[in-house]
Amino acid sequence: MSAAAVPAVGGVSPRRAWVTDLPVLAVAVVWGASYLAAKGITTTHTVVAVLVLRFAIVLPVLVAVGWRKLRALTGAQWRGAGVLGLVLSGIFLLETYGVVHTSATNAGLIISLTMIFTPLAEAAVTRVRPSAGFVAAAGLSVAGVVLLTQGGGFTSPSAGDLLMLLAAFARTVHVLAMARIKAVRDADSLSLTTVQLGGAVAVFAVLAALPGTGASPWSTAAGFGAREWAGLVFLSVFCTLFAFFVQMWSVRRTSPSRVSLLLGTEPLWAAAVGISLGGEHLGVLGVAGAVLVLAGTAWGRRAASEGVRVRS
Repeated sequence: MSAAAVPAVGGVSPRRAWVTDLPVLAVAVVWGASYLAAKGITTTHTVVAVLVLRFAIVLPVLVAVGWRKLRALTGAQWRGAGVLGLVLSGIFLLETYGVVHTSATNAGLIISLTMIFTPLAEAAVTRVRPSAGFVAAAGLSVAGVVLLTQGGGFTSPSAGDLLMLLAAFARTVHVLAMARIKAVRDADSLSLTTVQLGGAVAVFAVLAALPGTGASPWSTAAGFGAREWAGLVFLSVFCTLFAFFVQMWSVRRTSPSRVSLLLGTEPLWAAAVGISLGGEHLGVLGVAGAVLVLAGTAWGRRAASEGVRVRS
């Protein structure tokens, strides 16, 4: 949809709306590129170490920027955010192990199923039946994933594909938990994110200290060359710090629906980066599956939004 076709938010001209949209679109691009970046610097033996390094770099910045509001959190808000941090740690572990064992293209497309799983899970919890259109969109997306993971012929999905599917479920749990834990509903978003990331880093640090969980963060960092450090900085600064602050900035200047629509292009960028820079190849079945996933998630998002408007 062109900018001219979108009503201006709060009287803002379409041209100014695009000034807000471009940074959000940049977030979708860097998130799409993050799968190839993570795949390029991570091995099975360095997953936990890379996660420690990635978030330990940005956590002090978040703490320094939001120190006053962080201190104002109540005990219940700290506990709620801590629980969310545990779920978040599981998401990053599943995603990072998953991308190591599958292609960046598959990873970005499969994780987009979160947009289908979340409304379905919400419908199950609230006992509100989803629309027929949404159910059809969900079926289309699932069929797309089946084809996507069979790009080289019909075989068992790879371990990485299954891990990314579990990560999509975990993201759904995280979204529902944020909506249902009352203590965090009114919490400052920066403080909430900081506590969640702090909890996730604590989990990664504990895992890194256990035997048999791979290389230590320090030995991993010592073995990094310029390319690996560039990838780590990209994941830390752009995919985490930049992305978070752009989202905070944009939701105050445009609608959440517009932000969600732009961020929903993430799997497109994941596929584009994986194919153009990573030399990945989908094959005929894979291309057909990718098209179905993208069509299904776009249709599902629209159907879910229409359902919310009808209930309202």
